[in-house]
Amino acid sequence: MGIKKRIKSFGYAWRGLSGLILKETNARIHTAAAILVVICGFILDLSASDWCLVVLCIGSVLAAEGFNAAIEKLVDLVSPDYHPLAGKAKDIAAGAVLITAIAAAIVGFVIFIPKIS
Repeated sequence: MGIKKRIKSFGYAWRGLSGLILKETNARIHTAAAILVVICGFILDLSASDWCLVVLCIGSVLAAEGFNAAIEKLVDLVSPDYHPLAGKAKDIAAGAVLITAIAAAIVGFVIFIPKIS
């Protein structure tokens, strides 16, 4: 792939990321939470290993939100009318986001609670 096509592909990715954060309510909520966590991380002077875990958790949750949003859009495209399988696909994708968010919250508690108590 040529350099121009590679640069163009990054443009598509940035467009997708900005659309996710600007148009998807749950992604905005998770982005706001991530910003607060990063601010708290600087205030509490996290170690390098703690930062690695925080960054991985933030990335995982936002990636899960992206996959969920993409699945929802695709399901809406191929099944504009209600279909039980379409609903199940959306529910499973949303459940995957919930799993990553819960795991991230647990990691956050493990990292931050000892630092504030």
